[in-house]
Amino acid sequence: VETVMAYNGATQYLLGAAGSIIYKCDATTASAVVTSQQNARFQYVNFTPASGVPYIVACNGQDGVWNYDGSNWSHPSISGFSASNAIHVNVFKQRLWFVEDNTLKAWYLNAQSIAGTASAVDLSQFTRMGGELVAMGTWTLDAGQGVDDYAVFVTSEGEVIVFQGTDPTSSSTWAMRGLWQLGSPLGRRCLKKFAGDLLIATVDGVMPLSKALISSRVTPGVALTDKIQGAMSNSAQLYGANFGWDLAFCPKNSMLLLNVPVQEGTAQQQYAMNTITGSWGQFEEIFANCWEVFNDDLYFGGNGYIGQFWSSFSDNDGVDNIQSEALQAFNYFGKRGRLKHFKEARPIFSSNGSPAVLAKIEVDYQTSNTSGTLTFAPTSYAAWDVAVWDAGVWGGDMSILKNWQTMGAIGTAAAAHVFTASMGIEVHWQATDYLYEIGGVI
Repeated sequence: VETVMAYNGATQYLLGAAGSIIYKCDATTASAVVTSQQNARFQYVNFTPASGVPYIVACNGQDGVWNYDGSNWSHPSISGFSASNAIHVNVFKQRLWFVEDNTLKAWYLNAQSIAGTASAVDLSQFTRMGGELVAMGTWTLDAGQGVDDYAVFVTSEGEVIVFQGTDPTSSSTWAMRGLWQLGSPLGRRCLKKFAGDLLIATVDGVMPLSKALISSRVTPGVALTDKIQGAMSNSAQLYGANFGWDLAFCPKNSMLLLNVPVQEGTAQQQYAMNTITGSWGQFEEIFANCWEVFNDDLYFGGNGYIGQFWSSFSDNDGVDNIQSEALQAFNYFGKRGRLKHFKEARPIFSSNGSPAVLAKIEVDYQTSNTSGTLTFAPTSYAAWDVAVWDAGVWGGDMSILKNWQTMGAIGTAAAAHVFTASMGIEVHWQATDYLYEIGGVI
């Protein structure tokens, strides 16, 4: 499955495109609704025209424009350009806009129209680097005179062209506001709405346009991926040409996710940012070609299936453990350059069960997988009609696990390295205490 589409009509459900077929999906089954497509790499939007009927509008650069009204798929009558060349679609100011493949042209329909004659905006007269138009997005920005929407066009060479207005046929209501140079975009699914901003995934990192267009490429620290810029740059260099780069924002889980296609169609990894703390982690062995948020839940398209992510505390429908690895930042504990003999550590966890945990103290930026098993004193749960109300811990509640563990190591800087495996339970690593003795410089 290379595209997951969420239809937001009266009856909401998922659609998945795999190979040459579009499927209608529910919790357990999928049925073919469109066949004989050239590819499954659709871009799509939900759009409600003047008729009031909500549609999915989708295109893939080969099979024309598809409209879906909740029951039927159809090709709208679009003239002005060959609709089979439409490879990207966006909604701006109640108009449908299409990117024509291998050109710098964007085509738009009349306001609130699902079909009809399309008109072109040729961006070749504005660009300096050439290339082709990759994507278009809608950016909502408060420029000091109230909130307004801007049309954002991204080229294959990383040029970002911003227009403001409503009617492109009139110079009084349509004007270019700027041309900026960013890193080359990572795939056609490089744009994503993020709260009140618009994100763009480039070889320089994931950039919020509100900051990237102010500093351009002068200040790379504006990237949301700044904390993992080494890994981000390496992934972009190695896998940038692969299909499968995708951004997903799931407010319910406070997570922004970047899909990295390590091997196109077969192996992917994800960089995930906690939108509260701005910290990043990495998911492995989630082989996803694409992502979509549906009814506030996160779904992904795998090889032959659509999976729901973050839906339980076990993997693969309760078959496997969820395994995790975490390494804290190395810390000099206020004595940079002084040797320290680390004797014990107390990783503090909260859990509603008994997780399997391995841990060790790493020193001086060296890491290994050799770890000792942590042991925790069992939690005594409260008995009904005996324990003090609002003080006793009831079975199933989160309890604190915080026994001191012997972990010897000598070095100037240290970090706790933890591995966990759990099924059906919730585990949080809250903090770590250290017991150490300070030595000399050598």
